[in-house]
Amino acid sequence: MRRVCVIGAGSSGIVAAKTFHERGIPFDCFEKGSNVGGLWRYENDSGTSVAYRSLHINTSRAKMQFADFPMPRDYPDFPHHSQIARYFDAYVDHFGFRDRITFRTTVQRVEPLANGTFRVETTDTTGRSESRTYTDVVVANGHHWHPRVPTFPGTFAGTTLHAGRYRTPESFAGQRVLVLGAGNSGCDIACEVSRVADRTVLAMRHGVHLIPKYLFGRPLDKLVPPWMWRHLPLRAQQLIFGTALRLARGKLKRFHLPEPRHRILEEHPTISSDLLNLIGHGRVTVKPNIQEFTGAADGREALFTDGTREPVDAIVYATGYDIRVPFLAPEVFDARDNEVRLYKLVVHPEHRGLYFIGLVQPWGAIMPLAEEQSKWVADLVEGRCALPTRDEMLTGIGRDRGAMQQRYTASSRHTIQVDFYPYLDELRKERRRGAREAVRAA
Repeated sequence: MRRVCVIGAGSSGIVAAKTFHERGIPFDCFEKGSNVGGLWRYENDSGTSVAYRSLHINTSRAKMQFADFPMPRDYPDFPHHSQIARYFDAYVDHFGFRDRITFRTTVQRVEPLANGTFRVETTDTTGRSESRTYTDVVVANGHHWHPRVPTFPGTFAGTTLHAGRYRTPESFAGQRVLVLGAGNSGCDIACEVSRVADRTVLAMRHGVHLIPKYLFGRPLDKLVPPWMWRHLPLRAQQLIFGTALRLARGKLKRFHLPEPRHRILEEHPTISSDLLNLIGHGRVTVKPNIQEFTGAADGREALFTDGTREPVDAIVYATGYDIRVPFLAPEVFDARDNEVRLYKLVVHPEHRGLYFIGLVQPWGAIMPLAEEQSKWVADLVEGRCALPTRDEMLTGIGRDRGAMQQRYTASSRHTIQVDFYPYLDELRKERRRGAREAVRAA
């Protein structure tokens, strides 16, 4: 009999566990923290949450919710992280599988065995270790928890913090703060800190297409119908988006922001409705990338690539995350430079029975994609679906990687990037293909 191990009870882990529970597939789910929710559980005692106190979702609730469990109708368009955590609690309790999750338990090692099974070693908070064998393992440990921090010449004597450890702005009151990185977290933190700091500088390595949460009075992701994402050529989408943004927002150079080197939709979106206002108010100053720390001003001065200098008391590095799966040996899974060699970003081609849920970065929310991934994995576990051969999967991985490199700018943040609706359709197509193959094989 097959038995599945699910690692992690964040948004991806719970939808995988729910799918197995619903189908009667035996499974165990191990969660490092004492509750579900992953990064959406503020100050999660798992130590892996990067949520700050003011965090709200960037995709609207209708696009983030699971298909068979809508978010409450009284939730706002963009709920707070505390509301998302309550939603995940309600999801687990509604479908009745909380007792199948072993909390406060860390997976230390997953080892593929010669007979095709996996040995999973765990440790709980009392130090008690246990080893179990599973036919299948689902990795759902998230990819926004291991900070990536750049280095620059010189020495900085002030305070440094990665965005993943930022929680509230109060400690920056009256200081000169530099936020490096113009992604979603960087813009949020710069805006929030600017309301208490003496001076706030947002440094960016390159220009970004800044997108508001609302466009023409509606959440952006509800304004664009799915058929446009699915069927319009990329150039047509870029023309429509670019025109709408110029009409609603104006040109970026009006706000002293650098023009992006790439076209709209060629990079993961940076969504902010506040940044332009705060630049206009003089609360946020935009600079290019750091060149070095000069050692001047008692070791608290940054020199930027345009030759300008700024005295700085504190730096927040909003510079992203490295993909890490610490319980798998490098010869089993190695995400060096965030490269992920998985078939459809789910299936390990060399170790049948090893799957990854939620290891994607979409234009849109991860949750509905993780839901479809979980259904596919459950099909594979039950034998309803067949996989291609190893060589066919490796060819598919190379083809998808090439398409991704053509579609998005070269960056370590785009190695797992997908387009929401086309990727969703791709998963469903793969499920249908695999089901036909399983019938032929039977």
